[in-house]
Amino acid sequence: MRLVDEIFPLVEGFYVDLHRNPELSHQEHRTSQAVAEWLSRAGYEVTTGIGGTGVVGILRNGEGPTVLLRCAMDALPLAEQTGLPYASTARGTTADGQETPIMHAAGHDAHTACLVGTADLLSSSRKHWSGTLMVVAQPGQETLDGAEAMLADGLYERFGRPDIVLTQRVGPQPAGMIAHRAGVILGMSTTVGVRIFGSPGHGGFQPQTGVDPVVIAASIITRLQTIVACEVNPSEMAVLTTGVVRAGTKADLVPDEAYLEINTRCLNERVADRIYAAIERVVKAEAAASAAPREPEVTEIRRTSLIRNHAQHTRAVSSAHRAYFGDAYVIDLPEPFAVGDDFGAFGLPDDPEPVPYVMWLLGSTPHDVWSAAPGATPFDKLASVPGSHSSQFAPDREATLRAGIAALTIGALTYLGRTSGPGRATSGLAQIASSRITEDESTQSADMEALLADDDEGESTQSADMEALLADDDEGESTQSADMEALLADDDEGESTQSADMEALLADDDEGESTQSADMEALLADDEGETTQRANMAELLNDPPPPPRGPTQGPQTGPAPSFRPPSGPPLAAPPPMGPPVDAPPPPETPPHSDEPPYRY
Repeated sequence: MRLVDEIFPLVEGFYVDLHRNPELSHQEHRTSQAVAEWLSRAGYEVTTGIGGTGVVGILRNGEGPTVLLRCAMDALPLAEQTGLPYASTARGTTADGQETPIMHAAGHDAHTACLVGTADLLSSSRKHWSGTLMVVAQPGQETLDGAEAMLADGLYERFGRPDIVLTQRVGPQPAGMIAHRAGVILGMSTTVGVRIFGSPGHGGFQPQTGVDPVVIAASIITRLQTIVACEVNPSEMAVLTTGVVRAGTKADLVPDEAYLEINTRCLNERVADRIYAAIERVVKAEAAASAAPREPEVTEIRRTSLIRNHAQHTRAVSSAHRAYFGDAYVIDLPEPFAVGDDFGAFGLPDDPEPVPYVMWLLGSTPHDVWSAAPGATPFDKLASVPGSHSSQFAPDREATLRAGIAALTIGALTYLGRTSGPGRATSGLAQIASSRITEDESTQSADMEALLADDDEGESTQSADMEALLADDDEGESTQSADMEALLADDDEGESTQSADMEALLADDDEGESTQSADMEALLADDEGETTQRANMAELLNDPPPPPRGPTQGPQTGPAPSFRPPSGPPLAAPPPMGPPVDAPPPPETPPHSDEPPYRY
């Protein structure tokens, strides 16, 4: 994991470049080119154009499971108002022909930068793991159809079906925090299109001869809000938003039609179906009440399924994250979020043997912004800090990227890690795809027991083969390989398990201050009212690198030379707090099971 320090400056430069040059959904041509170049130089077999602008990189490294790591690449039609020195001024054209400003307001630039950094790090340390790594850069997450497009283009048929799918999503939690939840972590999203028909007329000359679809649309918008208030059980969560309203070309002319797009969010398929039926009923009734010349058209444009994390795999990955980061940096979410994502499609939810997946949330809010936010509880502060899809969304660059690279790498190594020497992979995941999960049996196959089940002694959930990553050896020392000793092993004097370079980051000072070192001050504190950017980034920010160029395949390792790293010494990766520990065993029953009789 010391390689995080080496790769970070290049990842940071890549992130800044992506943030300055965002691209709309299914228009991610420059971004996908940059990802493909980085992966090819790191030794991956790279294929572009999957599902439109998607990129797939394959790294085969002996026997073992296939682990898919996914990121999203697209940005939002939004004008950035962060005041960052590398803020986007890009403009583009939406699919319906409207010109719009563009901004990475959902953190997909961080998703992508962390993914290529992790891919490069794992390529550089192949002697420590075994298996196949599938890196997927997905287009069209904001339109919620990019994952399906890649699957329809033969993602699994062409590159192999993975044994586990992992991803992280940037959120408004404090920067560097990792949040897990077994079962449902994100809700389902449904977008409905409504076309209302009227009769054209003139506002100043016989308006009575027309039927105004704008008036009908206004009545519909108002009445739709009663669905959540009056037709959804108060114990259920539901949100209904009318985000698109289009009609007419001139103020005094009655148009012949109006168009609405309505989005709903909920945590239950039954509630989603009920809301859709209510929308259809209200729309048709309001049109009939206004004597519309024809019945309106109601169309479900798209619907994403719930993001339902595999419970046992979530416990395994969160245990590995806790063993590396420490309990203070990893939390369990008590409730899911209502935001939607199409990531669940990679799990093939309608397949007889679905692919297990785990998504976790990566905090990005600068610590000083979080501390200054009003509210006595974390939930109050979450409502106050700029969140995803906000024009003021400005992640704490360094803390977010460092934690993201480490979290993805640890997640992959939970399945790919191996004992010292070539050959043996730790994980029994190679057979998981052939094991059917039933309600009456354990969700794990026999081959998975060593990885996910508690042993007789109540030890860590890691398999015997995972000891090199997480467990202490017989002498009480870490069983990490010689290359990892500087990071994880105790020295002879019983000092911290971190190397000398990491001590300033991990240890509390005499005054009981934060565990962050003085070197982290630039990360957490604003300089002259600006964000937590380092002065050493000035050269990169004032003179951004040109678009990447180079081969689409090749054995070279590392990113393109066109991405110049910032000057100055690298800071240490987010570490654990205190001495190394075994990954904590999971509870007997997941605290938030997604199985009946639980609501989620």
